[in-house]
Amino acid sequence: QVQLVESGGGLVQPGGSLRLSCAASGFTLNDYAIGWFRQAPGKEREGFSCIPSSDGDTYYADSVKGRFTISRDKAKNTVYLQMSSLKPEDTAAYYCAAALRGYCSGWGSPGSFDYWGQGTQVTVSS
Repeated sequence: QVQLVESGGGLVQPGGSLRLSCAASGFTLNDYAIGWFRQAPGKEREGFSCIPSSDGDTYYADSVKGRFTISRDKAKNTVYLQMSSLKPEDTAAYYCAAALRGYCSGWGSPGSFDYWGQGTQVTVSS
């Protein structure tokens, strides 16, 4: 059974940091491009970062550039999202998604990805 599982969410104060993890079961995450999306209540799901299956460029939306870093640990079959300088507007449910094609073309669109995790909540509040 193909499954993606996010973890690492929680409550953090503005300016704080969190690291999210995206782990896979039933398939090798290393073969897929992995995107991160988030969705706040009443808003559309926003794609904000992507890492391809091969070593190469990573991608970020302007809203998170310079604050978030996506990385991959191939030995652990896991993708990480290091989030720093968090703001209240970063509050959302965070999802990782996997694209079989292995590259990040169209990474901002949910339709570009084949598998999704259930999400982890990130709340930034004092």
